[in-house]
Amino acid sequence: MRGSANDKVLRDRELNRALLARQMLLRRAELPILEAIEKLVGLQAQSPNAPYFGLWSRLEGFRHEELSQLLRDRQVVRLALMRSTLHLATASAAMQLRPLLQPVMDRSLKGSFGKPIQGIDLEALASAGRALVEKQPLTLHELSMRLAEQWPGLDPEAAAAVVRNKVPLVQIPPRGIWGESGQAVHTTMEAWLGQPLPPSPDLEWLIRGYLAAFGPATIKDIQVWSGLTRIQEVIPSLRSDLLTFRNERGEELFDLPNAPRPEADSPSAPRFLSEFDNMLLSYADRSRIMDEAYRKRVFTSNGIIRSAFLIDGFVAGTWKITSGRSGAVLHIAPFRVFSKEESEALSEEGERLLHFAVPDASASEIIFN
Repeated sequence: MRGSANDKVLRDRELNRALLARQMLLRRAELPILEAIEKLVGLQAQSPNAPYFGLWSRLEGFRHEELSQLLRDRQVVRLALMRSTLHLATASAAMQLRPLLQPVMDRSLKGSFGKPIQGIDLEALASAGRALVEKQPLTLHELSMRLAEQWPGLDPEAAAAVVRNKVPLVQIPPRGIWGESGQAVHTTMEAWLGQPLPPSPDLEWLIRGYLAAFGPATIKDIQVWSGLTRIQEVIPSLRSDLLTFRNERGEELFDLPNAPRPEADSPSAPRFLSEFDNMLLSYADRSRIMDEAYRKRVFTSNGIIRSAFLIDGFVAGTWKITSGRSGAVLHIAPFRVFSKEESEALSEEGERLLHFAVPDASASEIIFN
């Protein structure tokens, strides 16, 4: 099935409900964790605990130890993927994603370290780094110091960046395990998972996966999410299998025929998003999830994406939890005035969040700042 030139216009609220449904935020899903992570393609993981909060908001009865065990069992991994940023993905998805995103990694490396690595044999450097981390998992600092012995004139940070961007490195536990601490220690994905990368990664698979988790969407949205610039070349081969729509700004949207597109007035309970939540980083135009007037209150100048919450499906404020001897406190910073019903529903969800985040707290409190 294929859309016509007079494509149906989807309003922002309709796009919002489609997004919430696909992100399991319209109602919590009863799915195995692996299946949920696969549906989401990957979860942002710059903050070690972010995937735990992200899955708690999306899955019925989610428990910390379920994800922690999957990390220990090597069924999910943490590595740089979309936009060259740290994600958590299933092992099978990561094996597909990482080769597809190599152009993103190359562009990131050149943008950050183009001058220091000029004239360096990058393949030789990457090969040396691969051998080091496969012999013994290392932090990037340890890796940089060992590479400096072989490339004494090269900036150590740049040397480690070459390996990080040229070689599929994964961060191994205890990094990313809830309640545990430890430096980010790396080895190669092939060594950690015991299998080679696929020889022919499938870009159409990537686009379909994005649309299933975030659609309907524009080509630019897909590019912003992935960091890739070749999406325009692939869409023609997919077009006959996709539906097309227009958003309120007249831009062409693509979608999978059988993906959910609920009614705009579908009820949506309050939901707490994690730091760096994928929903805020996966579109060129965030109108379906957040008013542009709020952007600077969520996206900080130093690159942090604050934990936000949704009221009626849209970003309506930020939150953080502090804990100490006196107990745990959920601090809520609203962006607008809430009705009594909205405040009560948000507080109820906040109490559940506190119980998940600090289950052994001697007391808990919610403060609206």
